Amino acid sequence: MSAYPGQEGLRTPLKVALGNGASGTGVRHWWIQRVTAVALIPLSIWFLFLVGGLLHATYPVVLASVAQPVHAVFLIVLSVCLFWHGALGLQVVIEDYVHTRWLEVTLQIALRFGAVLAALACVMAVLSVWLTGTSYY
Repeated sequence: MSAYPGQEGLRTPLKVALGNGASGTGVRHWWIQRVTAVALIPLSIWFLFLVGGLLHATYPVVLASVAQPVHAVFLIVLSVCLFWHGALGLQVVIEDYVHTRWLEVTLQIALRFGAVLAALACVMAVLSVWLTGTSYY
């Protein structure tokens, strides 16, 4: 017997077994967007304090600060969370407001490619400073 009378035949047995809703993926997307948003709050506050502390610092001092393991790891996590959260938000905007199918697919692919490329560039930049330390001078 169904939990909703009159709707016994609306869900296939596979959907019932998997426990998926109408699309099967919306809850995961929603949760990831919320988790990245919550993670970005303390990371953004930390980043503002880091940048505020380095406001009038010289270039070698900034490099030495970023080369500290704690700062480098937090910068990498901030970059990944930031681009992931932004890509998820823009994905929803594209899904809701772009109605031409080929344009929607093209924008989704470009969005994913751009977000991964930008996040990878940020991670590589932080890693290069972290691993070389202050050996630029």
